[in-house]
Amino acid sequence: MKVIVGGIIEKDGKYLLVQEAKKKCYKKWNFPAGHLDIGETLKQGAIREIKEETGCDVELTGVCYIANRIQENEIFMMVVFTTKLLKEDIKFDEEEILDVKWFEYDEITSKIQEDLRGDYVRKAVMNNKNNIIAPIEIVDVLEK
Repeated sequence: MKVIVGGIIEKDGKYLLVQEAKKKCYKKWNFPAGHLDIGETLKQGAIREIKEETGCDVELTGVCYIANRIQENEIFMMVVFTTKLLKEDIKFDEEEILDVKWFEYDEITSKIQEDLRGDYVRKAVMNNKNNIIAPIEIVDVLEK
């Protein structure tokens, strides 16, 4: 199973996106996100991925997007959190990320599909902007 976790970072009406360096999505803009590691909770993974891809420290505040992809031999799931920016210190691994940039809402929603990693980027940002957000308390860790 592949689980992707990430977050929408908003500040002063702008949203922080990362430009991917990976070959399969080269130069595509995405919110900071990545694969959940074995032994991590959803929240821990999202905070780690955001830090690794942007250098920013955040607090998770809610969930604005959940999706899965139907695949023949694999399960793929994505959980996108809303965040509160605690510390902005833009740093990133240039082998994974080409650039990190703040975008106005209209810049993201008007971007052509080829510029974004997927339409889910636009949908997650729109949900955040329109306050379609589930409370963070719905995210829990199952006991063993």
